[in-house]
Amino acid sequence: MKNKQLVKTRVKVIHSHPTWLTQTQTWMYNQVYYLPDEIENHIVCGRQENLDQFWLPNIHALSDKSKWPYFWDEVLFLDKVLRERQFRRHQGLLVDVAKRENVSILHSHFGHIGWVDLDAAKKAGLKQVVTFYGRDVNYLPKKKPRWLRRYQELFAKVDRILCEGPHMAQCIVNLGCPADKVKVQHLGISIEEIAFKPRVWNTGEPLRVLIASSFREKKGIPYALEALGQLQHQVSLEVTIIGDANREKSSQDEKKKILATIEKHNLHSKVNLLGYQPYKVLFEEAYKHHIFLSPSVTASDGDTEGGAPVSLIEMAATGMPIISTKHCDIPEVIIDGVTGLLAEERDVEGLVSHLQQLVAHPEQWYDLVQAGRKHIEAEYDAQIQGSRLAAIYIGLNAMG
Repeated sequence: MKNKQLVKTRVKVIHSHPTWLTQTQTWMYNQVYYLPDEIENHIVCGRQENLDQFWLPNIHALSDKSKWPYFWDEVLFLDKVLRERQFRRHQGLLVDVAKRENVSILHSHFGHIGWVDLDAAKKAGLKQVVTFYGRDVNYLPKKKPRWLRRYQELFAKVDRILCEGPHMAQCIVNLGCPADKVKVQHLGISIEEIAFKPRVWNTGEPLRVLIASSFREKKGIPYALEALGQLQHQVSLEVTIIGDANREKSSQDEKKKILATIEKHNLHSKVNLLGYQPYKVLFEEAYKHHIFLSPSVTASDGDTEGGAPVSLIEMAATGMPIISTKHCDIPEVIIDGVTGLLAEERDVEGLVSHLQQLVAHPEQWYDLVQAGRKHIEAEYDAQIQGSRLAAIYIGLNAMG
């Protein structure tokens, strides 16, 4: 009887996203996977990939080989006729699934996808939630001003706007969204699956530093390498970089800067470039390293993290000391001097100083990483965040 009642009261939600799912978006998988049983999820996407890692029930894809434009240069510049044809197909599928499955909530992931989904939400009579993740906040409206106008329509019509932290929330309000529509919803990680292993470094052994991100200007990798180029004269170093460039020109240009910085400081023998790696390998490497270095910056084109890199949350959970920057919502995740160390953006000397502090005082590491783990458990546990997201859906559904 209880199970029957649960089915009757279950809220059905469509998650709309171009591709389910690229390797770097484990954080999106966690959002859906950890929603409680009261929520029945349906995923509507242009194409599906990496299902060996990210399979979930109820994935509705146009094709596993669809030409949906998921790179940002394609979103901005793809032939208009082709783009509109693809969007129409996606919206048609969305409406069909909503009506067939009696869905009541549409959750559009990324702001520009939310705008594209407006007509489908109206046709299917759905409440609409849109989550912004960063590049859709600061980069897109500046790169293509028509998106600022489109966002005004989005803000007027959607029921709830979600984002990762207070900095991004204020950015969205500054774009014109009513403050009462914006709610902070932290991204969650599978905290129970991440072993807490406080790092210990002994003077005399190489200091192993991990950098992990896509090669994009906002990730600040050249600044990390500049700092390590200075530190190498004081301590033996082993540096691992997980990540690579995508096919965007800006990303390829950033890769050239990264390689040039390695050349400048003669770091070839100390830097291991692993390229993109599966999620499992990221953690295998993490536990082999002492420090995670992630100095995000505001890119020259306005691109930012928006919130904070999920990798910071994950690495802090493992028990690794974190050095990052006072960028966007990073101070919400890494509390400076309490759970990690933060420098100003592009402040190479500040990064060097923080690295030197950790090298000089390894006895202070335990308190730092223990506080970091507790903070992540309290604010970024995927199960807790899943329950909070479900409460948003249920509240909207109750409004009728």
